[in-house]
Amino acid sequence: MAEPALTIPVRSIVQVAYHVPDVEAAARSLTKLYGWGPFFVLHHIGLESCTYRGQPAFLDHSAACGQAGPIMVELNQQNGGDYPSVFRDMYRADQTGIQHQATFVDDIDEELRRYNAAGFETAMRACTTTGIEYAFIDTRPLFGYMQEIYCSTDFLLGFYKMVQKASIGWDGSDPVRVLSL
Repeated sequence: MAEPALTIPVRSIVQVAYHVPDVEAAARSLTKLYGWGPFFVLHHIGLESCTYRGQPAFLDHSAACGQAGPIMVELNQQNGGDYPSVFRDMYRADQTGIQHQATFVDDIDEELRRYNAAGFETAMRACTTTGIEYAFIDTRPLFGYMQEIYCSTDFLLGFYKMVQKASIGWDGSDPVRVLSL
């Protein structure tokens, strides 16, 4: 791989995410194996807008978020088939593996410009119905997985804090907690 054209500012990794066939089953397995959790599940996350590789796109996915020590773990499953997506770029529906790491940024447009100038393509950009804007950068040539970026809104920071707080002193009971927005 060629040297990046620009330096990406140092960012703390706030999340490591995995693609899984079933978020609830994976959450139970990781709780049992590692004691991670509890996991907060959102099924069929609503998107107000979505582009995939520069084209308008559809994405129906579910996610489970839990705590693994100081970092959030997110489990993702794509619902509704094998249409093109950032998940299918890497995994079939029945496969599991690291899909991305996430960082907070001050300005998504500026961060995408830096990554694009360094030779990394914007794989997806979306905004949830709750107003969380995020993007995936295809950093697979460098890391073998993607980079997710999003701005640290009060809503998002509150969610991160809620997940972390639930893990403190957690006794392993009720490992899967389904949320609705």
